[in-house]
Amino acid sequence: MKVAIQGERGAFSHEAAEKMLPRCTVVPCARSAEVFDRVEHGSVAAAVIPIENTLAGTVAEHADLLVSRGVYIQAEFLLRIVHNVIAAPGVGLSTVKRVLSHPVALDQCRDFFRRNPQVESVPFYDTAGSVKHVIANKLKDAAGIASRKAAQEYSGKVLESSIEDDKRNFTRFFLIRKLVRSRSKRDVGYGGVIPQGANKTSIAFQVKNMPGALFKSLSVFALRDISLSKIESRPMRGRPWEYVFYVDFLRGDDEPARNALRHLGEVAEFVKVLGIYPAA
Repeated sequence: MKVAIQGERGAFSHEAAEKMLPRCTVVPCARSAEVFDRVEHGSVAAAVIPIENTLAGTVAEHADLLVSRGVYIQAEFLLRIVHNVIAAPGVGLSTVKRVLSHPVALDQCRDFFRRNPQVESVPFYDTAGSVKHVIANKLKDAAGIASRKAAQEYSGKVLESSIEDDKRNFTRFFLIRKLVRSRSKRDVGYGGVIPQGANKTSIAFQVKNMPGALFKSLSVFALRDISLSKIESRPMRGRPWEYVFYVDFLRGDDEPARNALRHLGEVAEFVKVLGIYPAA
């Protein structure tokens, strides 16, 4: 099975993809939009995308793309993020003057740079990409911050391991597939096939511009004793000062959930079910 990821081989998305689909063939993509393009066009069977980090929060671009594109969430996975300083073979930490990585990764390793004030942090487009760049160019004064998988992928040397400031650093990943109608009995009616054991739902909706609109929208869940595990608002692209609300609730495809979604459709401007899947 071909599975698209954003970033280079050895990225945390690569690691998550192999945990979720052990025998998959990973297809690296430079941009997030390309990942979604490949899923919609059918050149890959699925994609694995990061959606939320316990320290950095939601990956905004991926949240927006889930609403605008024809995909659905089939599964989620929580990956412990461990950052490592990785250099070319033969390079020692004492000779490293700059460390490259994705800006989010650099921000999660502030203590390392405090302990090593002689080392400059340099933003790069990807964690694994930084290691690939350092190794390919045989840089003697530089290193990358990435996963151990990146070190294995590019034959790099781990100079210092587990340098992240917070050891409770996790990223939540989604497995997404193309949104198509299915004749399966497990078809939810929105184009996604519900996996066995699904007990969590992700949706996006926009409220009407009227007093109490958000209260009325959330009451459809409270009235049915449905627990929300997340709620967040995001600006709507091209529509200033209008917002989309993202909600995760802890129910699968049962009668209370279906009734809540029907009720929400009556009081909201629009509702999109992003996926119904087993909670990680």
